[in-house]
Amino acid sequence: MNILKTFSIIIFVSLLIPLFSCTDKVSNKEKFEQNIQAQIDSIDGTIAVAFYSLSQPKDSLLINVDEKFHAASTMKVPVMIELFKQDHEGKINLQDSILLKNEFKSIVDGSLYSLDINDDSDDIIYSQIGTKVALSDLMHSMITVSSNLATNVLIELVGAKNTTATMRSLGARNIEVLRGVEDQKAYDQGLSNSTTARDLMIIMEAIANNTAGRQGDCEAMITILKDQQHNDLIPMYIPKEVQVAHKTGSITGVHHDAGIVYLPDGRTYILVLLSKNLKDFDNGTDQLAKISKTVYDYMISN
Repeated sequence: MNILKTFSIIIFVSLLIPLFSCTDKVSNKEKFEQNIQAQIDSIDGTIAVAFYSLSQPKDSLLINVDEKFHAASTMKVPVMIELFKQDHEGKINLQDSILLKNEFKSIVDGSLYSLDINDDSDDIIYSQIGTKVALSDLMHSMITVSSNLATNVLIELVGAKNTTATMRSLGARNIEVLRGVEDQKAYDQGLSNSTTARDLMIIMEAIANNTAGRQGDCEAMITILKDQQHNDLIPMYIPKEVQVAHKTGSITGVHHDAGIVYLPDGRTYILVLLSKNLKDFDNGTDQLAKISKTVYDYMISN
C-alpha cells in the first residue's frame, strides 16, 4: 500500500512539473512585456514596438504597431527592394551607371529643388555630381550612410508609386512611399512618406525569409543592411558579435530603427522601434536602444 501511495505521488508530481514550467514561462513573458512597457512609458513621446521571433513566433510583442509615423529614412528599404525587383524584371541593371544630379521635381507642382549638402548624412557623394555612378553604389550609400542624394536619384528612377505597390504585394498595407527627400512643398502640404511598425516588420521579415525577392537578392539586401553605419539604436547595447541588418531614420522629434537580429545560436528576430514627438531626442534615443537590449536579454534567456 505504501509503495502504491509513493508511486501515485510520483505520478502526481510529474504531472505538475510541466504546469509549473509553463507558468514560469508565462511569467517570464509577462515580466518581459511589463519591462518593455515601463521603458516606453519613460519616453516623452509616441512609441511603437514590433518584436517578432522568427524562431518562436508566439514570443512576438506588438505595441502601437498600427500607429502612423513619418517614415523618415526607413523608406529607403522599400526603395532598395524595388531596385532589386526591377533589376530582376530587366527594367534596370544595377551594374549600370547613371548621371548623378542634384535637381529634382516636387510632387506638388513639378517645380525644381535641390538638396543641401549640410542636411545630408553623406557629404562625400556631392563631389561626384555631374559624373556617372553605378546604381549598386548609390543603393549601398542610400542604405549604409542614408544618402539623401542617392535616394532621390534612385526613387526617381524606379518610381514612388511602383515602390508602394511592391510593398502592398508583400503584405504591407499602410506604408506610403510618395516622394524623395527634402521636397519642402510636399512636406508643407502634409505629403510625406509614412509607415507603421507592423508594415516595417512585415518588410524586414520578407527580406529575412527570402520572399522580398529572389533568394540571392534578399541575401544581397541583408549584406547591405548589415553594413549600416548608424548604430545608435538596435545594436547600441547588445554584444558586438551579434549581427544586425537594419535601417535607421530620423528627423526632428523622430527616431526609428527596423532590423533583423541574428543571434550566435542561429535564432533570428525582427525588431522595429518607431518614435515621434520626442521632447528629448537624445534621451529618447537612449531609451529606445535600451528597449532593444531588453528584447535581446529576453531572447537569450529563453
